[in-house]
Amino acid sequence: VAAITPWNFPFSMITRKIGPALAAGCTVVLKPSEDTPLSAIALAYLAQEAGFPKGCIQLVCGDAPAIGTALMGSKEVRKIGFTGSTGVGKLLMAQAADSVKRVSLELGGNAPFIVFEDADLEKAASALLGSGLRNAGQTCICADKVLVHDKVYDRFADLLQPRMERLRLGHGMDKATTHGPLINERAIQKVEAHVKDAVERGAELRLGGKRANPDDMNGFFYEPTLLTNVTLEMDCLNQENFGPVLSLYRFQDDDEAIRVANDSEYGLAAYFFTKDMARSWMVSERLEYGMVGCNDVAVTSVVAPFGGWKQSGLGSEHSK
Repeated sequence: VAAITPWNFPFSMITRKIGPALAAGCTVVLKPSEDTPLSAIALAYLAQEAGFPKGCIQLVCGDAPAIGTALMGSKEVRKIGFTGSTGVGKLLMAQAADSVKRVSLELGGNAPFIVFEDADLEKAASALLGSGLRNAGQTCICADKVLVHDKVYDRFADLLQPRMERLRLGHGMDKATTHGPLINERAIQKVEAHVKDAVERGAELRLGGKRANPDDMNGFFYEPTLLTNVTLEMDCLNQENFGPVLSLYRFQDDDEAIRVANDSEYGLAAYFFTKDMARSWMVSERLEYGMVGCNDVAVTSVVAPFGGWKQSGLGSEHSK
């Protein structure tokens, strides 16, 4: 089994792939992200110290395209597990066809977060911060597309802004820090491009929208950003931001909310908040996503399947 893992959760992304493979009696070849190789090296060392048989966990670090091509061309590799971008996932899937390898793909997301007019706004605001800004927005199930009913739109935005103003960027070992940096320069440039596109198209920048002052901190820090009056053509609403950006779109009725939520090539995770039980069932059934949270954003668990629909991947991890 070959496992290709990303940088945003470098330990858990590895263990959730190689754990089941090892338990099934398979050997594993692990290719970690070139941005976070040391976590994988440490894990392989600890496995050796713990008494794992020599060679059952093999580690390859370096050039991603070259290693990926070698793994996909190897007759020894019968199964590939990959977490990363949809573009790379498509490439691996095409390469797997030559030798009919089995593939499990956990790819990109563009998670909608729907706030209906009867929602508990305080609870929804707190949940949105936890989902949309977790790990500085660098997770595949972050809330990217925040859809708020017209009747509560302004109140919800006013609830969010002071909460976001209290967030603190800084070093992860500082107890006052709530959010850290983005992974690299490419990541921060992508976020900057999305925010610039939104503002140029008429969105209101309520908060943030710029890099942290380099005199205060050195690194790829981007201020938590709140955009309102967002429209459907804006990149921040239609693409995975992978940064600390909350984009609020105003909807008028349930059908519009579900239509906008489903209007995506992705189908990984979705969230919605309402007090109406009938609406809860209706929305849950109509959302085209592999994982759906109703009045909650904790859709992941080690005992529950993790996986998406459409171009968010194939198969699931953790459990059936």
